[in-house]
Amino acid sequence: MKTTIKEEHYSNYINNEWVQSASGKLITSINPATKEAMGYVQSSTEEELNKAVEAADKAKKVWRKLGQAARGQLLFKTASLLEENLNEIAESMTKEMGKTLPEAKGETARGIAILRYYAAEGMRKEGDVIPSSDSEALMFTKRTPLGVVGVITPWNFPVAIPIWKIAPALVYGNTIVFKPASEAAVTAAKIVECFAKAGFPEGVFNFVTGSGSVIGQKLIDHPKLNAITFTGSEQVGQNVAKSAAARGIKFQLEMGGKNPAIVTKNANVEQAVEAVISGAFKSSGQKCTATSRVVVEEAVYEEFKQKLVEATKKITVGNSLEEDVWMGPSASESQFNTFNEYVEIGKQEGAKLIHGGEVLTGGNYDNGFFVTPAIFDEATAEMTISQEEIFGPVIALIKVKDLAEAIEAANNTKYGLSASIFTSDINSILEFIDEIEVGLVRINAESAGVELQAPFGGMKGSSSGSREQGEAAKEFYTAIKTVFIKGS
Repeated sequence: MKTTIKEEHYSNYINNEWVQSASGKLITSINPATKEAMGYVQSSTEEELNKAVEAADKAKKVWRKLGQAARGQLLFKTASLLEENLNEIAESMTKEMGKTLPEAKGETARGIAILRYYAAEGMRKEGDVIPSSDSEALMFTKRTPLGVVGVITPWNFPVAIPIWKIAPALVYGNTIVFKPASEAAVTAAKIVECFAKAGFPEGVFNFVTGSGSVIGQKLIDHPKLNAITFTGSEQVGQNVAKSAAARGIKFQLEMGGKNPAIVTKNANVEQAVEAVISGAFKSSGQKCTATSRVVVEEAVYEEFKQKLVEATKKITVGNSLEEDVWMGPSASESQFNTFNEYVEIGKQEGAKLIHGGEVLTGGNYDNGFFVTPAIFDEATAEMTISQEEIFGPVIALIKVKDLAEAIEAANNTKYGLSASIFTSDINSILEFIDEIEVGLVRINAESAGVELQAPFGGMKGSSSGSREQGEAAKEFYTAIKTVFIKGS
């Protein structure tokens, strides 16, 4: 795969051309394992953004008229191109944000699967026939695209999240302007190359990099934008909602979580430990669905805690390109500092740090943002480490008497994205399903993870209410037209 200027330097992609910013400035992407530059993208201006939106607006009629089946075929082509470049894209992801190489390959493979899933949507129905009270009339619905959709994505899943937004937006007939997080924009650019080579009509797919305050905000405020889909922090998401609502355009927000795992007295403790560690510490805890609170019934609390610490001690931390590394570095200096700040907050509020929470130094560790996964004992549901999203490898253990108290503690947060329970009791499972206030419910499985064909999204402060992925994506990216036909 060749880049547009020279290796690891990327331009914007506007109206089917690679374009450098008029600013003449670049944003440097840093490898969090070495603190070395691994690539550069454009620090764009409002001028480039306007050109991208204008191109998308001009292309939307031609793209809509192309038809759903033909749009799906272009997604199939993109999937094949992504598959051809899987290893390179995965390695770029690992170098850019620290995810281990097996995880990066898995995420890229998921992006390919998502593209193929939505490509097949090109041959599925786009409406329903509805009985009319007039026996001589035909009444039906059809889906119509929204127009120009802005796509703003985070750095923690630089392949999967953009694709699960972009693929349905395109197949349902929208044109897009894609703005990735700067921390993962080199990986995003490699995805864009696959779309560019697939042969989409001019202006359908546009890619602009730059700061959120300039490019992100100007995109939301652009008068020719018809909808915005955003994944990122709660604070930014609230601003997106205000701006979009003020303009009366459709918006979709996914803003993180504070995801609990409940371990009951009837749980398979070994299974729970394995799933909690995977949910909490994979990707260095930098997932919106990561387990961050573990609420444990007192009958099994000590056993679970002991086995959790023993298993966590076996985790290897290092450069994610190395085969024997289980957990890589924090994705950036900012994430590294945030982790350290919350570890100190946990100590100050009275939680007992029983494992990890340390900065790794010496040898290759001096060149990156490496920490050890932290486990806090004696946490309460009201503590800061139990309430605020840390986005790092931190577990707060909370002891409770029974399931009712566990569910109350789990729900005691402004977030409601995902939650899991570990139990062999069917009554506990049914009560948990009914009472837990989240959009993603997991039984005897880690809180992180959702299948691509299933709806994804949260409740309360985690989401704006609409769902991503699966057939649910159609509800956001299209509007319904009801058609009534009667002969003359």
